[in-house]
Amino acid sequence: MRKQGSPRCARLISQNTNSVFRTKDYHIRSSTSDSFGTTTDPSIGRRILGGDNYGNSKVVLLHGLKDDSGKLNPCKGVYVGKKHTWFRRNVKSIAFMLLMVFLFLLDSLMVSLFASINLQGSSTSRISNGREEDRAAYTREERPTVHMYGRLLNLATSALAEEEFKQDRLNFWEEPYHQASKWKPCADKKYPTNLGKPAESNGYIMVSANGGLNQQRVAICNAVVVASLLNATLVLPKFLYSNVWKDPSQFGDIYQEDYFMRILKDDLDIVKELPPHLMSLDMEAIGSLITDSDIVKEAKPDNYLSSVLPLLLEKRVVHFLGFGNRLGFDPLPPHLQRLRCKCNFHALKFVPKIQEVGSLLVKRIRKYYAAPRQLDKQLLGDFAPRISSKQHNVARGTSRYLALHLRFEEDMVAYSLCDFGGGENENNELQAYREVHFPLLIERLRNSKPVSPVELRKLGRCPLTPEEAALVLAALGFKPETYIYLAGSHIYGGNSRMHPFTGLYPNLVTKETLLTPGELAPFRNFSSQLAALDFIACATSDVFAMTDSGSQLSSLVSGFRTYYGDGHAPTLRPNKKRLAAILAENRTIGWNTFEDRVRKMIEEGQRVRVRGSGRSIYRQPRCSECMCRSQ
Repeated sequence: MRKQGSPRCARLISQNTNSVFRTKDYHIRSSTSDSFGTTTDPSIGRRILGGDNYGNSKVVLLHGLKDDSGKLNPCKGVYVGKKHTWFRRNVKSIAFMLLMVFLFLLDSLMVSLFASINLQGSSTSRISNGREEDRAAYTREERPTVHMYGRLLNLATSALAEEEFKQDRLNFWEEPYHQASKWKPCADKKYPTNLGKPAESNGYIMVSANGGLNQQRVAICNAVVVASLLNATLVLPKFLYSNVWKDPSQFGDIYQEDYFMRILKDDLDIVKELPPHLMSLDMEAIGSLITDSDIVKEAKPDNYLSSVLPLLLEKRVVHFLGFGNRLGFDPLPPHLQRLRCKCNFHALKFVPKIQEVGSLLVKRIRKYYAAPRQLDKQLLGDFAPRISSKQHNVARGTSRYLALHLRFEEDMVAYSLCDFGGGENENNELQAYREVHFPLLIERLRNSKPVSPVELRKLGRCPLTPEEAALVLAALGFKPETYIYLAGSHIYGGNSRMHPFTGLYPNLVTKETLLTPGELAPFRNFSSQLAALDFIACATSDVFAMTDSGSQLSSLVSGFRTYYGDGHAPTLRPNKKRLAAILAENRTIGWNTFEDRVRKMIEEGQRVRVRGSGRSIYRQPRCSECMCRSQ
């Protein structure tokens, strides 16, 4: 989702101070849909890892679940003469109920006390990143907890308490379909039919990509394909500086430049800078600047051959500015589709600085050194955990974790136009946010009849709340002690929204709670580099759960797990439309029925499918151009 506010100024940050290449300031809209690695401490969750604190990371303890119906309301008996007999017969049940009520009240009291203490402590240590000022209203004050499904939460709490001492009936820690393991990575395989790079280049392709880490990753691989299509030399892509994210990171700050060029050397020529005789050119003045408005979204190869190639041949250089989703997935020749996969899954490796801290992050969640998998090796490189054969059996412990990408940031919540149960104050706050950041949306609403929030929810267009995400995990049988890594931006509503989640799953961790301030310091104010840490933690998790299948991060992570997971990297994809229909019955539905329907929904999303025409190859790499299927 893109910011639609006043046009943002994007500047190209050049790493070569001797370059006299000039670009004027261009106004673009910054994409915020997946640049989730902000420098804001989420102030949610708590760390329970054997008592280790790993520094003085500030974290708010959230535990317990308040419920309006929690009071014990025993009915008066009508058979007075037998009440003493009945009491003696049921004394154990009554004692258990009284004990549970006492523990619930004590838990709620302790949560309130610790939460207020930690909120005061953490609020003074926040690092401003330019976006906190307009969110200060809910980062400085505690809001009342919002419950949309109080009855279901009570049922979930009881069900999880009963399941605590039972063996798992269903195992969502594993891929349910054995066919998944038959697909193997092979985009880097050399084929006799590969055309290779041309003997002579038609010119130079420059790309300045906008958006966050994940949009830029897609832009890089699309640029590789376009350069190959046009028989051009690719200049190492640059990243536009956004006034929203304020991250000056360039390609070499995130990815290994030389490795990228070496992996793709047989497919196309890549250089780090333009040759001197072209560096002084004003791209706009000579007509070589191509913006997103000049190329249709999801453009086909013919569009580039008819409109861009003649310009390239004439000027010898073209510069794509923005380049967001400007190349469709089909139709595309097989060798170019394969090159796209090779770029995404093989050529883009994080720099050692990111790999090292990413490895540290994963080790601290797992609490042991696991035998490295293909996923770990690809993402962590030399920092993938290594254990000796003697340690192997010891290392196979029970510490597993689920990574959750919870898309419930303020911009997404406001743009959705949905109702999230926060009442009039919340509705007014979201409307005020829309008027500032989404003027085009406001204009459209004035000129057309808006769809009602109820209908939007039925259509599956509303972001899942933390409460809804917790109910899905509970229905799938994940136990309360499950370690959950939370990736994403600042959760809208803060603690008030997270209370229902942490009441069911208290072992919630983030990179801010797992790493010390000193370990995080090199990444502060570099949102894309922080996002890379989240990417690693999500991709290498035992289970990855998403709440929005359209998210760029979720697409890239799930694709990576499909490509390198060897059939042992399950991903949970809720169908928001089906889930909305299930939750609409929250006042009457039984827990067993709720479980069954949610599990069928998730299992349907886990079926092994070959990529369909027009589908993202980054998300669904199971196709002949990207993976090989064994018999």
